[in-house]
Amino acid sequence: MAYLVSITSRAERDLAHLYGEINAEHSDAALKWYLGLKEAILSLEVQPNRCPVTRRRDKLRHLLYAHNPHAYRVIYRVLENQKQVEVLHIRHGARRKLKTSDLA
Repeated sequence: MAYLVSITSRAERDLAHLYGEINAEHSDAALKWYLGLKEAILSLEVQPNRCPVTRRRDKLRHLLYAHNPHAYRVIYRVLENQKQVEVLHIRHGARRKLKTSDLA
């Protein structure tokens, strides 16, 4: 059974801000990227537990959506009893460990 994906008002604001930041209204490539992000979010209706839990709060999960030049994390929680995915926040960036070769 599919889960219902709901987007909180905070996440809606994040999406609206992001739309403006990447200039999606005037760039076909940016609009394609943005629509891909929304599609990735809606795909959480199937297998929402496939994404890892966050480091600090084990009740939250994060979907990493990265297609150059942008990388974003979608923070969400799965409400098993209600068969619902609640998207809470969308934040810029992904962390990765630096290698010695990155510093040269």
